[in-house]
Amino acid sequence: MTTEAVAPRPFLDPARLRAWLPRYGVYAAIAVLVLANVLFTPSFLTWSNLRIQLVQVAPVVIVALGMALVIGTEGIDLSVGSVMALAAALIPLYLGYGVLAAILVSLLAGVAVGLINGTLVARVGLQPIVATLALFVGGRGLAVVISGGQLKDIRNPDLRYLGSGELFGVPLPVWIAGLLVLVIGFTVRRTVFGRRLLAIGGNRPAAELAGVPVKRVLTTVYMVCSGLAAIAGILAVARIQSSDASAVGLLIELSAITAVVVGGTPLTGGRVRVLGTVAGALLMQLVVATMIKHNLPPSTAEMVQAAIILVAVTVARESRTR
Repeated sequence: MTTEAVAPRPFLDPARLRAWLPRYGVYAAIAVLVLANVLFTPSFLTWSNLRIQLVQVAPVVIVALGMALVIGTEGIDLSVGSVMALAAALIPLYLGYGVLAAILVSLLAGVAVGLINGTLVARVGLQPIVATLALFVGGRGLAVVISGGQLKDIRNPDLRYLGSGELFGVPLPVWIAGLLVLVIGFTVRRTVFGRRLLAIGGNRPAAELAGVPVKRVLTTVYMVCSGLAAIAGILAVARIQSSDASAVGLLIELSAITAVVVGGTPLTGGRVRVLGTVAGALLMQLVVATMIKHNLPPSTAEMVQAAIILVAVTVARESRTR
């Protein structure tokens, strides 16, 4: 009687590691960064510090949620920063009619931009990067024209409460971002709309043959993305109590895309990782906060973020090709 020798399993199986990294690598990176800060950064675990980090990352999370939906359809939206600026410019213009009216007008303007983007992509057939690039430039220009190119201070207690108020000790912007995470996560995983969105990103011709209303779903996705960007713009104005169309949301589209990619959502579409997107935004915020706490120049944080992006894209590519 003979027995076959069983080869010992390697401590780190490369195949398993390649499958594990795209899904859980961002959480591991956050854990390592948090541990390093706990050990080497004074007052990192204080509530005041955590509160600041959560409030600052909330708008990025909201914008990144919309970006994740768009990328899930194999698209991209470069206009989200301009939508934030447009919403910010409209708030002081309509605040005289009440906070609710100003918020509604800003939201409607954001959704209208998404309707234009979605129409250009889904019905005209433009590439998403080309369609949204026009409003990336024109949207902020329109916002600057509306605001007269001036920074406007806003002294409204209701709007201030929206940006700085708390519920059970947690800032309202964090509650709003958390609620939107739940809504988007449920939409992607549990609704017909979510399944159609992923089907379009996975294989658009097959989705069309299967009877998915591709044009309608795509248009809706861009409207949701711009609507979320408008919410982020409103919260930004509410928090800083001023409206500066040339600064609000500047380059946030890059932060949102980074959060989505680092969070494990592939740029090729067909999949949306909502919690991964939140984790990606938190990771980037932690990197910046760590550099600031240790008096390192902002350029260092940018280089570290660039390295993280390269690693995330490389890992995602490797996991797809094997």
